[in-house]
Amino acid sequence: MSFLAIQFLTGLSGAVSLFLMSAGLTIIFGVTRVVNFAHGSLYMLGAYIGWSILTRLPHDPIWFAGGVIAAALATGCIGAAIEMTLLRRLYRAPELFQLLATFGVMLAIQDLTLLVWGPNDLPLPRAPWLRGSVTILGEHFPAYDLLLIAIGPAVLTALLLLLNRTRFGMLIRACTENRDLAAALGINHRILSTSVFALGAGLAGLGGALVLPDSSANTQMDLAVIVEAFVVVVVGGMGSVTGAFLASLMFGELQAFGIVLIPGATLVLVFIIMAVVLSIRPRGLLGDAPVPSAISAAGKPVRPVSSRIQLVGWSLVVLAATAPIWLPAYWLSVLTEILIAVLLAGSLHLMMGPGGMISFGHAAWFGLGAYSSALTVRMLSAPMPLALLAAPVAAGLVAIAFGWFVVRLSGVYLAMLTLAFAQIVWAAAAQWSWLTGGDDGILGVWPSGSVPFFYWVLSLSVAATWLLQRITRSPFGLALTAARDSEARALSIGLRADRLRMAAFAMSGAAAGLAGGLFAFSTGSVFPTYVAVGKSVDVLLMVLLGGINTVIGPIAGAVAYTGFYDLLLQTTSMWRLALGLTIITLVLAFPDGLAGGWRRSRS
Repeated sequence: MSFLAIQFLTGLSGAVSLFLMSAGLTIIFGVTRVVNFAHGSLYMLGAYIGWSILTRLPHDPIWFAGGVIAAALATGCIGAAIEMTLLRRLYRAPELFQLLATFGVMLAIQDLTLLVWGPNDLPLPRAPWLRGSVTILGEHFPAYDLLLIAIGPAVLTALLLLLNRTRFGMLIRACTENRDLAAALGINHRILSTSVFALGAGLAGLGGALVLPDSSANTQMDLAVIVEAFVVVVVGGMGSVTGAFLASLMFGELQAFGIVLIPGATLVLVFIIMAVVLSIRPRGLLGDAPVPSAISAAGKPVRPVSSRIQLVGWSLVVLAATAPIWLPAYWLSVLTEILIAVLLAGSLHLMMGPGGMISFGHAAWFGLGAYSSALTVRMLSAPMPLALLAAPVAAGLVAIAFGWFVVRLSGVYLAMLTLAFAQIVWAAAAQWSWLTGGDDGILGVWPSGSVPFFYWVLSLSVAATWLLQRITRSPFGLALTAARDSEARALSIGLRADRLRMAAFAMSGAAAGLAGGLFAFSTGSVFPTYVAVGKSVDVLLMVLLGGINTVIGPIAGAVAYTGFYDLLLQTTSMWRLALGLTIITLVLAFPDGLAGGWRRSRS
């Protein structure tokens, strides 16, 4: 009994910081419709700012409370500054590009944090009162964790009173229900958005500061916590603070008991629960009311490539075929990486462009293809052609099975379910060491020669990318676009949207699997990082940077992102800052992507 009680209380205390993050994220989403990727950075800044303040204050409870509040206020001001200087300029841009801009902010904040506080973890020296404990059923439990348990419901109550009993809350609810109607009634959406963004950022900063006595400030906090916060918000129901609270409690308890009872499944347990909840309740626990999608593909038909651009493209392919003659070995490997990235971006574009399905977990198919090729070589001693064939087949078959769940959802719920599956695949790759090698990976997956392999990559990437573009402009692609724009109208003329999306999802997964198989031979190894969130974000950035309304967009985005990323790694240690600022600049200058901006300049 004492074990159950202590683990239950541990789960409650662990849920508090997650709730504070999630509550801020869902409030920001409700008013601005921005899925803020930089919210994890605000949480991280709250921890660093809290460390800087608390280490300079007396070690008394009153001073600790004042320091935590000061950190939350400072983080709220930073959030307001981000909203006023950047996001305010993007409210009329496609919502996916707002997501892209906030990712650029996250990259920039990472390097700025390293510059100010350094790379080392910063633990908070624990005062005597923070080291105290209480006895519960004969077991010692930290007194500070009991304080955290009390803070969660207190913040929830304050937020509910703010949202339901004040004029400010009434304005928030009005903008959440209908932004256009609220603006027509005279509500100043700019001031309200800034205030709400500051409130959400302050909650994130509060969560980051409160976690310091049990953890330390470090630069890995942002991406890890934002994924968990996205999961909580989606499971609880987008825009529901109460739903975020309940989902936080659920996941806090799952982690507390899972790490003891089933440690081998700890990494995947949360995402399995999310997949089950979304399969049963597609709008989350308390997401009953229809919520406008925070992310959706642009509702424009995908433009074909002009004959002039086609001529340029095929000329570049011919030039690339001569690259082994005049290009040094290192740059030949970079070109190989770019060709694989083009195929990977093209596979996602089939889902996002005509399909209207946004994926936060496209790396799952890339990783499945890589592992399938590597395991085919290691276990069957198969030649490279057979191993490359196994990659799209395995990824495509799994995509068909998983697509049955995905095509029932839309918007951010669909995106988060793909993220859940990718995290499950990543956890399996990391923990099933008997099959995948775990963190040690699978080594020795080398092609017979670098030059012949380059021609394999060139041939397969060009052929598969050309086929994906043909599919986009085929009757199937046009039917898929029609289902994206109006499912009811598509059904009235005999088009089944679910079947079309299922087929597109399977083809997209197979193409991404082929890219993963090629990448496995390119690097000679496969690791769980191939399935990590960062890989999914990379391919999403490629498509968004290039633009989703043209078939040339993902190609341009893949070349620009991969080439610039490699260049930054070679030239500067502050590559995250440079890449983040570049992404922000491109979003501001080309709100419809590089290809869309070029087309607009020519018209």
